[in-house]
Amino acid sequence: MTSPSDSREIRPVRAADAPRLTALLAQLGYPGEPGVVAARLAVVLSSATQRVLVAVPADDSRIDGYLGAERRPALLHQDEHVEITGLVVDAAARRCGVGQALVAAAEEWAVRHGLPTIVVRSNVARPESHPFYEGIGYRRKATSHVYRKEIRGVPAPRVMVAGRRGSPEPPPW
Repeated sequence: MTSPSDSREIRPVRAADAPRLTALLAQLGYPGEPGVVAARLAVVLSSATQRVLVAVPADDSRIDGYLGAERRPALLHQDEHVEITGLVVDAAARRCGVGQALVAAAEEWAVRHGLPTIVVRSNVARPESHPFYEGIGYRRKATSHVYRKEIRGVPAPRVMVAGRRGSPEPPPW
């Protein structure tokens, strides 16, 4: 069990964190194989616009939480900003300040990039997260639905898994 007095570090994720990150993601219902998570992590690590942070104890023996953030470009209807794309805290470390520390680190990253706004989307299926964000100063701006459609005839993206090649070409845009 993690306690608020544990010495904890917030650091950038490393490729070697993939197996522990896979287990953490599974706690919120994001199943994945370590090879797939490792391949996705490699893409994120090479991105200039994405940042993944992890909360670890001083001995680096586990990952207590992770936060993904992405610098989003300005569009016609919104300014450039940072968006929190994922936040998961290990069940044993919840309510100990891990999530708040990760969000604070993302806010510092946004400030270093001159971006005064952070956006986070919180699924209605996760009602416990709403008071968390409101309690650290975030305000609800909208409620929306997400729609998804699989387009027939387009092959699924291929990722490098266990040494197999197959990364698709980047899109032309």
